[in-house]
Amino acid sequence: MTSQSLVYLVALPLFGSALLLLGGKRTNRWGHLFATAISASAFGVGLYQFSVMLGQPDSQRALTQKLFSWISVGTFQVDAGLMVDQLSICFVLLITGVGTLIHIYSIAYMSHDLDRRRFFAYLNFFIAAMLLLVLGDSYLNLYVGWEGVGLASYLLIGFWNQKPTYATAAKKAFVANRVGDMGLSLAIMIAFATLGTVSFAGVKEHAGQASTGALTAIGIMLLVAATGKSAQFPLQAWLGDAMAGPTPVSALIHAATMVTAGVYLITRSNFIFDAAPTAQLAVAIIGAITLLFGAVIGMAKDDIKKALAASTMSQIGYMVLGAGLGPAGYAFAIMHLLTHGFFKAGMFLGAGSVMHGMNDEVNMRRFGGLRKFMPITFATFGLGYLAIIGVPPFAGFYSKDKIIEVAFNAGGIKGITLGAAALLGAAITAFYMTRVVILTFAGNKRWDEKAHPHESPILMWAPMVLLAVGSVASGFLFTRGDALRNWLAPVVEPMPVHEAELMSPAVVSILALALVVVGVGLAIIKYFLSEVPVVAPTDVTVFTRAARRDLMQDDFNEAVFMRPGQAITRGLVKTDVAVIDGAVRAVARLARGSGNVLRTTQTGFVRSYAMWIFLGAVGLVAAIWMVTL
Repeated sequence: MTSQSLVYLVALPLFGSALLLLGGKRTNRWGHLFATAISASAFGVGLYQFSVMLGQPDSQRALTQKLFSWISVGTFQVDAGLMVDQLSICFVLLITGVGTLIHIYSIAYMSHDLDRRRFFAYLNFFIAAMLLLVLGDSYLNLYVGWEGVGLASYLLIGFWNQKPTYATAAKKAFVANRVGDMGLSLAIMIAFATLGTVSFAGVKEHAGQASTGALTAIGIMLLVAATGKSAQFPLQAWLGDAMAGPTPVSALIHAATMVTAGVYLITRSNFIFDAAPTAQLAVAIIGAITLLFGAVIGMAKDDIKKALAASTMSQIGYMVLGAGLGPAGYAFAIMHLLTHGFFKAGMFLGAGSVMHGMNDEVNMRRFGGLRKFMPITFATFGLGYLAIIGVPPFAGFYSKDKIIEVAFNAGGIKGITLGAAALLGAAITAFYMTRVVILTFAGNKRWDEKAHPHESPILMWAPMVLLAVGSVASGFLFTRGDALRNWLAPVVEPMPVHEAELMSPAVVSILALALVVVGVGLAIIKYFLSEVPVVAPTDVTVFTRAARRDLMQDDFNEAVFMRPGQAITRGLVKTDVAVIDGAVRAVARLARGSGNVLRTTQTGFVRSYAMWIFLGAVGLVAAIWMVTL
């Protein structure tokens, strides 16, 4: 495969989406099968590209393809081009591989939906936009894919927009992402103004010529973009509500791919952050805050999808923390991103399977004992659970523990603080994820007679089984012989191994496992050994009430941003009405008044006109006489 075939990775799903949307009802019978085949074909192209890269030396693995000259204005020259290297191919395989499994799952999950063809068209469009995001060879090309996935997310979250709450959730996600996208726009502008280029290669080449202040500004703006797309503090409020969309959407967009785009952006821009320590530290701090923020929220959610959404927020916090630790952490951030793609997508599909068997019920307090009725769902969800809490030898043990280790070894107060936050997050994760498993699959049944739980069809559980395999094996494969770290080395340029470590890997693993045991034990005591009420108790602490309301994030955004924004808007409207529109109306009134005055001179009598002509002539003669004196 040559670089000229990179375009097929994006063109295939884009063609599939266009055909299904433009083909209309004529494609209803086979549209879902066609879209799935298209996604699988893109995965095949990605696999072949990966195999070709494996046969090349490190220096020749990156390939680029120029599609056409996009912008040519003076010194601003931008080509529409694609680039695949060791970093982007990881995302290509994740997007198309997990995406194809979710397409297969959706065939059964959406089988009774009258608009299934449109749903699959949107899925294909999302795959195309996400591939463009990770394959673009410049920040501007990435920006096109970045906006594309934002549009796809809006369409898929609001797919059932006949329900007002779903439409509202879609708009909330869209607006929150646009706020973050302003950061990416400003970063691109600052990069061009400072460095004269927006291509990755050009920015990397000229970064050494820019001031630390300019690079810090670019880095902070890139971080703002990442916080919006990856639901990080303070732009994380949209992710929980985004669970209104169909469950396959939650698995594909809000667990495995789109919400990890911010991690990709930071890692791709490693040459910016390595030269701007302040921006890099800000990345690590945001990640640490978010991993705790999401974990605390996850403890209080009774909606199974919202609990997993809070978990996603927290786990991406770990990835952002890893990326904020610089060259020592980039590879481990990507490793956790990839392992998370397996176990979290599997658990979201498991949640969809539970909903499928429980008449779309999402309240875990109305589940209980489902392991007997849904053994495959229980087994696959359970393997994902063991992976996310970091039990060896499951995937999360390898990736999350490495981030905790690197955090501690960052040194000084920074290392101790970030490492302690990551360890605490591991304990809370073990608690709330055990809570999810117990409330859903263990204990006595708490559902009413209308529910008839049953195992999902093979098209739904087969993808869950394959993702469960990834939850078990991926971490070991990535760390064996430092495979992933060595693979990514030409892109992220890892620093040498620490000569003196604050904490060895063994000590970190022991501490993490001890805290996991504590978290699991507390959850068992509270939710397995005690009676679980079907209705959530109201006599709870202020902390619990705050966690149920997402730690007041919507209240904060409303008080700090929305209400002042409304006040400013009202003031601008009044200014517009009083000053701008007032000036226009004053001109109109002046013209109308002048017309009314002049109209009185138009009497229709000939003698009046003759008098005015006579007076005009006298005035003209008098003026001439005065001038000639």
